Amino acid sequence: MTIINEQFTVNTEGNTDIIDITKQVQNFVYQQGLKDALVCVSIQGSTSAVTTIEYEPGLVKDLKEALEKVAPSAQEYHHDEIWHDGNGYAHIRSALMGSSVCIALKDGLLNLGTWQQIILLDFDNKPRSRCVTVQIIS
Repeated sequence: MTIINEQFTVNTEGNTDIIDITKQVQNFVYQQGLKDALVCVSIQGSTSAVTTIEYEPGLVKDLKEALEKVAPSAQEYHHDEIWHDGNGYAHIRSALMGSSVCIALKDGLLNLGTWQQIILLDFDNKPRSRCVTVQIIS
């Protein structure tokens, strides 16, 4: 078994910024020249997440609105009572969405659907520089 790691940085706007990172992941994976493997994409930080979605403006807006209903940014959170940073909602959203996604590499291609992209979500209440790790296990 071989494990290959790569990291790249994405600058975000925060406030539920949703960024398509599919091309960065694909570029790294395809450079390896592998046929079959497991590709894990993860992000550091407790106010961010990684998942897949059809990355189109309407659905991006729908996802933001759904997350606002589930963990409203204007609500008071116990976290904010302790840290006074106003981002309790960001931690909840991150925990619900998850910090990683694994995708099969099959016949040299990421096993993504036609309309499926890998996205980074930054829920914090300020711009951030986020570190994404791509780990390939073959």
